[in-house]
Amino acid sequence: MQTVRVELAERSYTVYIGAGLLHRDHPIFTTSDTGTALIVSNDKVAPLYLEQIEQSLTAANIHSLVLPDGEAYKTQQYWLNIIDKLVEIRATRDTTLYTLGGGVIGDMGGFAAACYMRGINFVQIPTSLLAQVDASVGGKTGFNHRLGKNLIGAFHQPSGVLIDIETLNTLPAREFSAGLAEVVKIAAIRDAEFLHWLENNGPAIMAREPGALTSMIKRSIVNKAAVVAEDEREAGVRALLNFGHSFAHALETLTHYRKFLHGEAVAIGMMVAGRLSELRGLCAPGFSDRLGELLRLFDLPLDFPSDLDVTDMLETMKLDKKVLAGSARLILVKSPGQGVIDSTSDQLQIIAAINACKQ
Repeated sequence: MQTVRVELAERSYTVYIGAGLLHRDHPIFTTSDTGTALIVSNDKVAPLYLEQIEQSLTAANIHSLVLPDGEAYKTQQYWLNIIDKLVEIRATRDTTLYTLGGGVIGDMGGFAAACYMRGINFVQIPTSLLAQVDASVGGKTGFNHRLGKNLIGAFHQPSGVLIDIETLNTLPAREFSAGLAEVVKIAAIRDAEFLHWLENNGPAIMAREPGALTSMIKRSIVNKAAVVAEDEREAGVRALLNFGHSFAHALETLTHYRKFLHGEAVAIGMMVAGRLSELRGLCAPGFSDRLGELLRLFDLPLDFPSDLDVTDMLETMKLDKKVLAGSARLILVKSPGQGVIDSTSDQLQIIAAINACKQ
């Protein structure tokens, strides 16, 4: 088993990574003998792992809530279902909420934990690759508004994260590839050696070899944990983790969260940001082609949809959380492994980068 410590003073916690960790004697499942636990999952993951988690928990009162799977259900309505369940089971401040699933469940469950009685403990048990390498670490929680992604939420750190790589054995190929987009992201903006490692180990990763997966997940989390420790609430350097995301969130919103998985939208967003970095002269020509080769190796889309209106895209991006004083904070790249926060790209340059990525 591998561990990564997320250092946030009194809010510090440990991420556990390994195979076969969903068993009773793991300390993350230990609660008070008289305690209450709520497991929130979705209808794809629950049939696979919910009973196993219930048997592992030591709490006296164990409850569960199963929600529909998918980004389209990351809404206030389904978040309120979690709050209603907490009230129904008479949860108190010593209740622990366990999120079992992908990023949607982790985000909504975490936000429910942040709000209920002004904050209760929650534990992340991510079962998708995207959640394991990104969404489960860092304390971002929330749900989507119909006009924009993740517009309602809070920072609320988990008390621990348990990553069992064996859950990836049941992950559909498309969702596995979507998670790899977030791995490429962290390498592209922070870790040039990791980017090179991904290029050399692509076949082993796609074959889901345990050793390659463990190394990849741990290195992704080590990088993210360092950024979060430096800037927990995204006042500065943490914004670099949004590489490709301003474009991706607008894509998801305009397609009503039904055409692209989050990681697929991020892959396209990174291609646009890479092209923009080159058009602005921030990085040498060829970076976006290199990025595209790696994303293609991971079976991810590269092309901006030709049927989407660029004007609609720009309007939707204005509601992005990363807009400050009316200017979009885009994350661009100066060189492989070195991201930069940019607020000076004009609309014509952005349009040109989008058009360069069209089919």
